Amino acid sequence: MAGLYQGFIIAFLISLVVTPVVRKLSFWLGAVDRPDARKVHSGLMPRMGGLAVFLAFTVTVLIMGEITKSMMGLLIGGTMIMLLGLLDDIKDVSPRLKLLGQLAAAGVLVVFGIQVDFITNPLGGTFSLTHFGINFGIPLTILWIVGITNAVNLIDGLDGLAGGLASIAALTLAVVGWVNGQMWIVLPAVVLSAAVIGFLRYNFYPAKIFLGDSGSLYLGFMLAGMSVIGLTKQAAMFSVFVPVLIFGIPIFDTLFAILRRYINNQPIFSADKEHLHHRLLAIGFSHRKTVLAIYGISSLLGASAVLMTFMTSEQAFALFTIITLLALIGANRVGVLSTKAGYRVQGQFLKTENKSNFGA
Repeated sequence: MAGLYQGFIIAFLISLVVTPVVRKLSFWLGAVDRPDARKVHSGLMPRMGGLAVFLAFTVTVLIMGEITKSMMGLLIGGTMIMLLGLLDDIKDVSPRLKLLGQLAAAGVLVVFGIQVDFITNPLGGTFSLTHFGINFGIPLTILWIVGITNAVNLIDGLDGLAGGLASIAALTLAVVGWVNGQMWIVLPAVVLSAAVIGFLRYNFYPAKIFLGDSGSLYLGFMLAGMSVIGLTKQAAMFSVFVPVLIFGIPIFDTLFAILRRYINNQPIFSADKEHLHHRLLAIGFSHRKTVLAIYGISSLLGASAVLMTFMTSEQAFALFTIITLLALIGANRVGVLSTKAGYRVQGQFLKTENKSNFGA
């Protein structure tokens, strides 16, 4: 327990001290985010914040943690993703190159033995992912890693939003790991959360620095990798639903974006201004209240994930079904699933815009 406290404090302090330095470095390198029609800020903002989170996490783990084979893979893959995002923060990288980099980093995890070995059956038992001498767990693992990486990147639209959600997800992973005796995942999850909390001192509204792709891609990658290490190795019902609930906001928001664009006959990889945070702003929530409201929803999903670990298979399946239905109803109520290209909210007409990148 003392090690957890020490790890939390070290990561928090490193992030708190390093972030202002990274902010100055961002301006010096020209890694700034410029406002446009789809963004809510109005001036130049440094966007290399992920470097501070990366340094706080990596240094703390090297000091505090036992570097197992899995942790070594996570550190190497995470470094690759952070550098890819850093390059994009400084000089825009093409979507194709970013995807190739993500696939390569996910491949590193597989090489170090981090992969899904089976899928649990909602009705009981498990399905092996190795058939006819082929390990289908490898592509499934890569799909999960790349999917969550981009889902967290997608939700990074307001000051403090992606960082706060990542911190909540990391703490939830730590709690679930603790409850189920998976102590090897508790320390890194706690350290990652602390690194983000220290960064949020400068990133929460009104932000002085953004996560950037170096941060949102890194956090998504690390959380996805930790979930594979800590949760998907369990031959239990909750191993199917718990990771989905932990990453509920990014996953649901991404799925709703794909569904919305399909219904609207828009390109799936186009961008619009109809994500959950956009819709809450549109119906009258302030910037701060929007972020806090989404924090609250994510915390409830995290609590549900923890609760699910104590349930039978049938109870867990029922709870997950109820949560999914509530998410669909809520998304429809705030307009996330609207089939219109624009909406009248409080007398103002908001019109979507098409961009080339999926994720905003």
